[in-house]
Amino acid sequence: MKQKLNEMHVGRLIHILSHTMKRHNPAEVMENDDLTTMQKHVLKFILLETMHRDLYQKDIEEEFQIRKPTVTGILKLMEKNGYIYRESAKQDARLKQIIPTEKAEKIRPAILKSIEEGEAKMLRGIPKEDVELCKQVLWQMYENRKKSCDSRNDF
Repeated sequence: MKQKLNEMHVGRLIHILSHTMKRHNPAEVMENDDLTTMQKHVLKFILLETMHRDLYQKDIEEEFQIRKPTVTGILKLMEKNGYIYRESAKQDARLKQIIPTEKAEKIRPAILKSIEEGEAKMLRGIPKEDVELCKQVLWQMYENRKKSCDSRNDF
């Protein structure tokens, strides 16, 4: 295994881990047929982020690297299905703050539990120092990729 690992590209390892994480995704705790997979990911993001800050459409665009019309469509359907509502921000009426409804709030505990369990399984047996180093290296890889792609505008 060690030899195979040494021969494997970092991008391939990241892809394998990403694929495994998607297959066991916290969004799956939402067994709802009225939400698409992407809407579930966005709702998970909304539920997690609104725990500690106000959230706006621009935040979703940046997090998922998707364009404004796509996010608008996702949010309209989520609003129609009763998971979010939008209200004018106090500081700027042009901005619409995204707020989860009671229907969405009921899902939050299951999502948090699923994330916690997934992290524990993934990091089992790995020293904290190694986890911190991994985070730093992965972030630097992201930044490097972002810089090279920003210049070509295809990230």
